Amino acid sequence: MDLSNIENRRERRLRMYRISELAESVGVSRATLLYYEKLGLLTGKRQVNGYRVYSDADRQRLQFLKLLQAGGLSLQECHACLDSKLDRNMLAERLRKLEREIAEKTRSRDLLSALLGQSSLRDWHEDVERVAPDQHRVWLMTQGFTREEAARIVWLSKDMNAHDDYMAGFKEVFSRLDWWGPGSNAATRRAITLLPFSPDLILEIGCGPGMATMTLAETTSARITATDTDEDALNRLRHRACAQGLDDRIEVRNIDMELLSAKEGAWPGEPIDVIWAEGSAYIIGVKRALEAWSALLRPGGVLVFSDMVWRTDTPDDALRSFWASQYPSMATPEKRIAQAKRAGYRLLGHFDMGAEAMDTYFRPLEARVGVLEASMAGHRVIDDFQEELRAWRNCEGQFNFEMFVLQRP
Repeated sequence: MDLSNIENRRERRLRMYRISELAESVGVSRATLLYYEKLGLLTGKRQVNGYRVYSDADRQRLQFLKLLQAGGLSLQECHACLDSKLDRNMLAERLRKLEREIAEKTRSRDLLSALLGQSSLRDWHEDVERVAPDQHRVWLMTQGFTREEAARIVWLSKDMNAHDDYMAGFKEVFSRLDWWGPGSNAATRRAITLLPFSPDLILEIGCGPGMATMTLAETTSARITATDTDEDALNRLRHRACAQGLDDRIEVRNIDMELLSAKEGAWPGEPIDVIWAEGSAYIIGVKRALEAWSALLRPGGVLVFSDMVWRTDTPDDALRSFWASQYPSMATPEKRIAQAKRAGYRLLGHFDMGAEAMDTYFRPLEARVGVLEASMAGHRVIDDFQEELRAWRNCEGQFNFEMFVLQRP
């Protein structure tokens, strides 16, 4: 038996502490101990000279109190635990609250990590786009992105930190593809037949490499201004127009649809007979496009656009989940028509673009991804396209593209 240890413990039990000594012993301030006394957590003995003194039992009680506080308990809850039987319901509620706080802190940590580029911002971008789409783009531009880059982050990479690498992969996939979205020459020609007049001037917004542009030029006698922000795609259209001897009627311009959609506008020319937007209105939101582009049309002018739509009110859970992340505002044709009427348009016609329009885009995309999946294995752009292709294979008529032809007053 170690008599020296026994003696030391006995001396500590007999020792009395002044408040400043006790505070130093347990690592808290004198003011804290006075507050504890006020709450009844600690009771000192006042000597004849007026000084408070405390026993070793008081010191141990304070150490015990600190360990309880480490469990997230309030002082009042610690008091209850020290002086009575544990209240298990109270502890269970405290545990639930602590778990909620941990979850909130974890989300905060994950967001900060993502903003610093240490993990993906995809989910966060989707959340912001859902609740504050306009402010989302403004904020991205304050981070140094151009309007074009901001739009692509919103709808393609969904991660500003991985954007450059993602877009390089995206361009590699599309570098050999003619169709950059569902469509067909037959659908474009059918929409032209719904025009109530022969247009002199067509503004095409989001022309891509120009498949619809060429059909418009071959089927009408209109002058066409084709706009996009992808210079590689615009160059491909320029070569097509030149090869077909149509470059005198097709003007190719790099104009951001965000600028075309701004209140002040970026269209310096004459009022437009027809705006053509196959598969591009969704980039700024169909509702906004309907409202903004009307101002560019002459009275009686026509807006033609196509959009991915639901063909059912009860899609499969997997498809609903996929499009909730890719295109959260995707709607039925009826909803789009209602939006158009609220924006002041008259409906001239609409039609299902059919399986041909989907196959024209998805089958070459499927083949291209198959060619690249070995050399680009692990690249997120390939994973994203594989997911999109699975949605197409499993759609079973639950979604596809619809063409809308609308006339402003």
